[in-house]
Amino acid sequence: MPILSRFKSTVLLLFLVFSACKGQQKETISASDAKTEVFAPIKVAANRTEAYFPLLQGKKVGIVANPTSVIFTGKSHTHLVDSLLSLGVDVKKVFAPEHGFRGTADAGEHVKDGMDTQTGLPIISLYGKNRKPSQEQLSGLDVVVFDIQDVGVRFYTFIASLQLVMESCAENNTPIMVLDRPNPNGHYVDGPTMMKEHTSYLGMNTIPLVYGMTMGEYAQMLNGEGWLENGNKADLTVIELENYTHDSEYHLPIRPSPNLPNDTAITLYPSLGLFEGTNVNAGRGTEFQFQRYGASFMDSTAYDFSYVPEPNFGSKYPKEEGKTCYGRDLSNTPRMNEVTMEWIIDAYNHTLDKSKFFLTSGFTKHAGTPLLQKQIEEGLSNNEIKATWQDDLENFKKIRAKYLIYN
Repeated sequence: MPILSRFKSTVLLLFLVFSACKGQQKETISASDAKTEVFAPIKVAANRTEAYFPLLQGKKVGIVANPTSVIFTGKSHTHLVDSLLSLGVDVKKVFAPEHGFRGTADAGEHVKDGMDTQTGLPIISLYGKNRKPSQEQLSGLDVVVFDIQDVGVRFYTFIASLQLVMESCAENNTPIMVLDRPNPNGHYVDGPTMMKEHTSYLGMNTIPLVYGMTMGEYAQMLNGEGWLENGNKADLTVIELENYTHDSEYHLPIRPSPNLPNDTAITLYPSLGLFEGTNVNAGRGTEFQFQRYGASFMDSTAYDFSYVPEPNFGSKYPKEEGKTCYGRDLSNTPRMNEVTMEWIIDAYNHTLDKSKFFLTSGFTKHAGTPLLQKQIEEGLSNNEIKATWQDDLENFKKIRAKYLIYN
């Protein structure tokens, strides 16, 4: 490397280390209706460059990343890939999960292979015909770095991407490094547990809907419980967070996906995400995704709130497009500490033609069990439904405890 380039890389590295080592980091966070400045002492693993940069020097690196894969420097941030390239790390390729590397694809929309126009790096899709890196795609890599912001909900597909990447790394003897980030729903465990016979990309293991773990902790569980294919274990390194506990209230400065725009959407997502398995609109096609619900086939006399979904960023074809949806506005909901069935029960009870409500296969995939649909149809209350989850939740918490990194 020329002396001038080496000098520039050294200066940038020192700047990033200095920024990462500040005692507190000032961030601007978005709430549903206001912006507030707070001092956030949590340090994400990507900012701990001193902990992982030496492990990448001289290595050929592949990175699993999306728009949340950033290093924070005060109020601004730089993408991890851009930063590492500037520092002289030999990044060879990028693996893109759902929504894509730069985050422009709709939920469920296939992501295509291609080339990143900003870096010239090849982009390999993990959300299309191929969801698991092949031997050929990992060939020549010394290590894979996984850095994605999760929201701690089973059917949010990034934990499935993590599992498949770990499986491929284990099969091909390629080490994997997870740069940990906080789980904004990491302060509780709740919801129905996935039944083994209904596992899919929306839930690959028998875990609750909200599992209360960071990506790093979950990666350790995948290894430790033998959940990777053929019981393989990946050569795993977790770069840990600093100043984080599971009770920490973390505000995401970057939306983790197009339809989770703020803290309110993220806290409501575990409960309202179940509407994805119904014909009810949960705010897609508005600026209040996962902060409201409604449908044209619900009883208009039962509600004083209505809205009309239209195509927008992240939702080209929203449910009930162009129709007046009657339902509830939940945009002022405070931070949740549980999964509630109150809203989906409310929507079902006020659906005029019950045959229009469930998309049975899709609902089972999201719920993890066909029992939940049956319970709603039979008229069980929220408390009665939640009581049936408790044994499974207690069993999972015992397993989970073995892999927790943070209090």
